Amino acid sequence: MCRMKRRNSSVAPMSRRRFLGSLAGVASAQWIAQPGPRPERRPNILLILTDQQSATMLSCAGNPWLKTPAMDSLATTGVRFSRTYVTNPVCLPSRFSLFTGRYPSFVGVRHNGSEPTARVEAMPEQSLGHLLRQAGYDTAYCGKVHLPGPMNDIERCGFELLTKDQREGCARAAVEYLHRRRTRPFFLVVSFINPHDICYMAIEDYYGNRWRTPEVVRRTLQDALRIPERVSREEFFARLCPPLPDNFEVPCGEPDAITWLVKLRPFRQHARLHWGEEKWRLHRWAYCRLTERVDSEIGMVLDALKTTGLEESTLVILTSDHGDMDAAHRLEHKTVFYEESARVPLIVRPPGSPKPARLDESHLISNGLDLFVTICDYAGARLPAGLPGRSLRPLIEGESVRSWRETLVVESQIGYMITDGRYKYCAYDPDKGFLRDSLVDLETDPGEMFNLVGEGLLLSQMKRLREAMSAWLRDNAIDFSLPPIHGPG
Repeated sequence: MCRMKRRNSSVAPMSRRRFLGSLAGVASAQWIAQPGPRPERRPNILLILTDQQSATMLSCAGNPWLKTPAMDSLATTGVRFSRTYVTNPVCLPSRFSLFTGRYPSFVGVRHNGSEPTARVEAMPEQSLGHLLRQAGYDTAYCGKVHLPGPMNDIERCGFELLTKDQREGCARAAVEYLHRRRTRPFFLVVSFINPHDICYMAIEDYYGNRWRTPEVVRRTLQDALRIPERVSREEFFARLCPPLPDNFEVPCGEPDAITWLVKLRPFRQHARLHWGEEKWRLHRWAYCRLTERVDSEIGMVLDALKTTGLEESTLVILTSDHGDMDAAHRLEHKTVFYEESARVPLIVRPPGSPKPARLDESHLISNGLDLFVTICDYAGARLPAGLPGRSLRPLIEGESVRSWRETLVVESQIGYMITDGRYKYCAYDPDKGFLRDSLVDLETDPGEMFNLVGEGLLLSQMKRLREAMSAWLRDNAIDFSLPPIHGPG
């Protein structure tokens, strides 16, 4: 299926960030104190989460097939980090990282069905809700949770649960919360489900009535798939429906791990093998409409922030737990290391008077590692020892940073990925019998259509990334063998 026909495309200051005092004498305690702004200057913090939104699913990111005015409004006075990756491109592991600042492998989680290790029992007390409540914040949560073990009880993680509704009810609960009278700063998490409903298009197409899709999901997806009134099918596909992406075809040299993963979910294999061009384009159309739906719900929350006079005193963060393949490589859903799955939006609007929009394209960001540290930095909250993330505060506030990470690792059910921003190397789990690793050059091949493993001219780049991955595996006590190097040398 390696077809290469090209198609039309739519497409801080150091004193602020350093720990106070010496680490000597506090190693036995589980905490390291980190300074923040003075209590009277600490901002409110609003964390907005979407589910399954790829980095390109924003009109401010140049996508012409949807309109996201609410999310765009954050970018007009904030910072959009375009090179943001998740720690693991599937829901539960990624969300674990967002609320603990650790890789999901820290508690033995590689996918949604993983049974966490006993370490997870201590994590509620080390999660964001508890830390910010201890720092003097009112903490509240509304919407989707989906965390491992005891963390799935969000109240055990230090939050007041406002609602379990993941749609408009989530937005309404957040609006009501913002209108409360309070004497302390707040940390509010608003966690929406969409555009995740796109998952059910392939599921329902394969299983039909055998799959009990929740009625609210079925109605939402049907609405998203609807062709506009008074528009013929011919006009719809000619003028309104997104075209197939440039990287629609299956790449040459695609790792066998991805074939295994696709077969693991028969609806994914069915879509890859049997969907025609129109159905894939309808999938892209619906994905856009579901993203617009959640944008309108986010708009309700941002409007309330403004009308209550809280806008200038609130740090607003928008991100997602993972992306969706959106027809790239004839795939939908997530879990793989392709950019559409692993790279997500991250927009941060700092408190204070409006600032000019900035686009950060140079720093490798992990939303699951760095947002935890960033939020604690702004809140003046204590950090658990040994976290791998870094505060984004200097980057948000336009300050120079002497050094930043040179590489970033992403985990998955099927292996590990490392990138330096240009080159991406993926090694797949030998215990499952996977034989082929992959190397891509994101600068010359942003669609990831060519596996460059074995290319002699890039051997030094691959060795460099493999050495960095090996060091990361050792540092995290992960027993994983990299495949032998192929090609000359």
